[in-house]
Amino acid sequence: MRKIAPKEPPFLPYGQQLIEEDDIAAVAQVLRGDWLTTGPAVAAFEQALCGVTEAKHAIACANGTAALHLAALALDLEPGDRVVVPSVTFLATANAVRLAGGEVVFADCEADSGLMEAPQLAEALARAAAAPGRPVKAVVPVHLTGQCADLPALAALAAEHGTTLVDDAAHAIGSRYREAGGSDRPIGDGRLSAMTTFSFHPVKTIAMGEGGAVTTNDDHLARRLQRLRNHGMAREPLEMQNRDLAFDADGSVNPWYYEMAEVGLNYRVTDIQCALGLSQMKKLERFTSQRRRLADRYDRAIAALDPLVRPIARSAASRPAWHIYPLLIDFDAAGISRAQVMKQLSAAGIGSQVHYIPVHLQPYYRQRYGALDLPGAQAYYARTLSLPLFAAMDEEDVDRAVAALSQVLGHTQP
Repeated sequence: MRKIAPKEPPFLPYGQQLIEEDDIAAVAQVLRGDWLTTGPAVAAFEQALCGVTEAKHAIACANGTAALHLAALALDLEPGDRVVVPSVTFLATANAVRLAGGEVVFADCEADSGLMEAPQLAEALARAAAAPGRPVKAVVPVHLTGQCADLPALAALAAEHGTTLVDDAAHAIGSRYREAGGSDRPIGDGRLSAMTTFSFHPVKTIAMGEGGAVTTNDDHLARRLQRLRNHGMAREPLEMQNRDLAFDADGSVNPWYYEMAEVGLNYRVTDIQCALGLSQMKKLERFTSQRRRLADRYDRAIAALDPLVRPIARSAASRPAWHIYPLLIDFDAAGISRAQVMKQLSAAGIGSQVHYIPVHLQPYYRQRYGALDLPGAQAYYARTLSLPLFAAMDEEDVDRAVAALSQVLGHTQP
């Protein structure tokens, strides 16, 4: 009898959406209906996001980058206005400031967590104050990996310096920050931030294909964000300036009429995307709980590789809904480069990624602002590597990933 070779386990990517039959049914229902874009599914998704974050308003948009850009535009940045952004983040956080006409002040980060905390923010504010130019108008902390920065401390420092706080929670839907009294609050609740931005890219905890949102408790900002995502158009009677054109003889706005008082963009999101997002949002607790279980399993499994490999430092100010699982690896001590580790992991069926190249090192920003010495950001970048983490994984997948890493680094697990 011919022996059947054992089936190879599937490749384990660093991140992946979990789409189930009810998600597919929700999208199909929209496709069979009358609305494909800016219809009832958008409003329902925004309401659900308000429920999760406890914010007063949620404005859904095309993607996480659009959310950041809308928030930056709503700040009314004037040319030369400066915004503090941590260097360890994705390009979009800084780029949104530039697209809105502002200048970026890069802040350093904690070397073992990648988070911009109060000491790094204080240093960036002092550096900005010592340089010529306009004041710092806003601060944009990033809740990296799903861990929350110390939001109360950052908000207090921002208020002390008269700046607006807008937090980038692209990684942190479902994460909770710790208030001064010790209780947990959902990220995006608007208590300490003027606006919070989210992303619903497929590798995030909630997937919409592409999608984003801004939450706020400010009525004026909410209306402004809604206009900006739709070309700057307004149809409400109180916003009409050309009154002779806007109103019919009975005093109502002409049914075809709209006005544009400022330039906006087409950052609308579709009912198709929001139907998927709404279905996924109902599973947020299950998804975040599974990601926490997997992260705990990783923590236990990689303990055998200490001190060569360690988890990132945990923030006492956060109860994270883990988006990714990054490690800190001493590649020099291991005698192997990060590129070699990634290639060998891939050959073993394990995906990995680096989050992120510090943005201040990018050619555009080096040319604009010159060389910056941000040792914490650079130390974090030099050691970080993200292993697979997504809701469809199980603990055996974690063990397989750690076993592959152990083998690549020349260690044998007990």
